[in-house]
Amino acid sequence: MKTTIKTITAGFILTASVFAANASEILNNATVVAKATEYELKIESWMVDESNFKSKTSEKSSGSVVEIAVSNPDFSILVEAVTKAGLVDALSASGPFTVFAPTNDAFNALFKQLGVGGIKDLSAEQLTPILTYHVVSGRVMSTDLSNTSVATLNGKKISIDISNGVKINESKVVKADIQGTNGVVHVIDRVLIPN
Repeated sequence: MKTTIKTITAGFILTASVFAANASEILNNATVVAKATEYELKIESWMVDESNFKSKTSEKSSGSVVEIAVSNPDFSILVEAVTKAGLVDALSASGPFTVFAPTNDAFNALFKQLGVGGIKDLSAEQLTPILTYHVVSGRVMSTDLSNTSVATLNGKKISIDISNGVKINESKVVKADIQGTNGVVHVIDRVLIPN
């Protein structure tokens, strides 16, 4: 009986030791996973902070030029205008297109200048020539630009000046070469108005 009790006691001690070792290992693994997750989150937040990158360009395709605009909240007014003008399907076609995309701030400055409250105050007929003035046929990367003028989809030309940064008419390119599956988007700080 003493041998059996000793055997059972030894079994309990062995089981407790194994459990303690496993618990310690599980706890260490949980700590490692938690630290790895924390590190991963730090990396992800660093990666999305654009100020950490010297280049303001992107070479990653991220959907059509319309999908690029839809996915970026800074282009919500542009998306509203393109939708109201009925140009979504045309700009979702195979292209390729080069789009000079004004930000919401650029549109708000234009609304203030025009004395209107927003896209709701403009008709599709007023928006179409303005929006097509922001689109050039073909995929024109920033490295392809030169001091010249090019025809837009509305038939009128825009001037390109690369003497001091990149200017399209009076607008500055603030981010270049956002590649999409059917073209490229360059972000500009003013809405282009055809003469």
